[in-house]
Amino acid sequence: MSLRRRTVEVLVAAGLSGVVLAPLAPPASAAEITGRGPSVPLRVVTYNIHAGADADNVFDPARQAAELRALDADVIGLQEVDSHWGTRSEWRDLATELAERLDMRVSFAPIYSLDPQTPGAPRREFGVAVLSRYRVTSAENHEITRLSTQDPDPVPAPAPGFGEVVLRVKGLPVHVYVTHLDYRADPAVRAAQVADTRRIMAEDGAAGPGAGRGPVRQILLGDFNAPPTAPELAPLWEELTDADPGGPTYPAAAPTQRIDYVAVSKDSVRVRDAAVAGALASDHRPAVADLLLRR
Repeated sequence: MSLRRRTVEVLVAAGLSGVVLAPLAPPASAAEITGRGPSVPLRVVTYNIHAGADADNVFDPARQAAELRALDADVIGLQEVDSHWGTRSEWRDLATELAERLDMRVSFAPIYSLDPQTPGAPRREFGVAVLSRYRVTSAENHEITRLSTQDPDPVPAPAPGFGEVVLRVKGLPVHVYVTHLDYRADPAVRAAQVADTRRIMAEDGAAGPGAGRGPVRQILLGDFNAPPTAPELAPLWEELTDADPGGPTYPAAAPTQRIDYVAVSKDSVRVRDAAVAGALASDHRPAVADLLLRR
């Protein structure tokens, strides 16, 4: 079954809206579907969850969990994730809560980690997260260039929040990264972040599991805050394939821009299919991709 047909069915069943359709992919072989052939299937999603709030700024993480459950993903990259951050998200740990609702593993990578307002309370954190049906064998919170929103007079500097996990998918090691690039009109910080991203991924490719013994499988999920043709993103497409979902992702109510991405290493991961889910539980729509991991 194609991604678009499956996505339509599950969203209708969940009482959610439809999808923006990408071109149909060729049918998968039986070996691809079962994972016993030369490639292993993996469905991934990237979703900016707007700190749990929908397109009308109504806080409703249960609705977001329902949308994600309907998409039936194996791996989910989340951006704008609060963990005990403040009143806007009711001081809840959204990464853990969504993982529990979806029965998935979670790895949270804070961008900001602040002292609690009340002694003894959890730290106030905001960042990105990976949810996975598969075992997480390692996790790291990398630093990339950022212009802090917590500093009244910020300057570009290394800061955490570029999350990476290594998953074991049917015996295959897979590097999954989740990121949220700078939102400002000036592309300078995004350009620096892209350079940092390429450096980190290249280092993992040279030294990570599978290096020298076959393909290193890498998947980058995130809100890039720029269109695919943006000059600052161009270096990414030298090593990565953009899983074009065939439609815009932002703003959710009436999307006009594609700023949310699934990108994969060219030689080790193939994109079978991609789509934009017509979900309104955030101010972004999720981008979904069906991938094949090369053995």
